[in-house]
Amino acid sequence: MNQTIKNKVKAAGAWTAGVALILSLSACAPMLRRTPAVGAPLAEVTAKLGRPDAVYPDPEGGQVLEYRGQPMGQFQHMARIGPDGRLLSYEQVLTSQHFANVKIDSWTRDDVLRHFGRPAQASRAGVSDEEVWSYRYKEQGVWDSLMNVYFNRRGIVVRMQNTPDPLLDPRFRL
Repeated sequence: MNQTIKNKVKAAGAWTAGVALILSLSACAPMLRRTPAVGAPLAEVTAKLGRPDAVYPDPEGGQVLEYRGQPMGQFQHMARIGPDGRLLSYEQVLTSQHFANVKIDSWTRDDVLRHFGRPAQASRAGVSDEEVWSYRYKEQGVWDSLMNVYFNRRGIVVRMQNTPDPLLDPRFRL
């Protein structure tokens, strides 16, 4: 191949990469515009995000809006609205950092709902008869995992366990 053709191929590759970058960034723009600003009134939050899948009262006043990604998604967004009706925060909560905030022997089912929303699945653990809520997420942003939250009969968190997600981990496929 002569040098002129090589230069044209190289230029076409650079042009294609540039167009791909612009298109990928423009695809993110609608999501950025959709995210309400902290301090936005509740009406603006729901206008941008839509009707929440669930609403939980906050014991300190205000409310928490759940934007569900479970059962198959690895995300769940929660919008915290203050007593004044304005947005305090809007974030994806199914992360290792958020799960680290759970207080064993202190948090209740209501606390877990307010922080993480409804689980991907709920079940019972055999002999101990504990209720288990499982949240599908990407551990450290990399591994397909389930965070399992165990509740005793009084509805108090007694332990948590991170496991591979059997639906997404190839080691569990037949």
